[in-house]
Amino acid sequence: MALKPVRNYRREYKLYHGKPKQIKARVSRNQARRKLVAKYGKAMCKNKDVDHIDHNPMNNAMSNLRLRSVHSNRADNQKRNK
Repeated sequence: MALKPVRNYRREYKLYHGKPKQIKARVSRNQARRKLVAKYGKAMCKNKDVDHIDHNPMNNAMSNLRLRSVHSNRADNQKRNK
């Protein structure tokens, strides 16, 4: 049985997550979540993902945001990334 490789989170952050473009996208996604929590409440948003309908995390217009189950949102994004 092969050992699972250990993730190097510091390296991941340095090479990808710490880049200015990714930081801006993360900030925008967090703002979108806060916006929907303010509108629908914390209980309604629990166990849900915020979906950007146009797949652009920088577009936080209310008409572009919706709550979806974690499963359906991530399945939709997998199809898009292939």
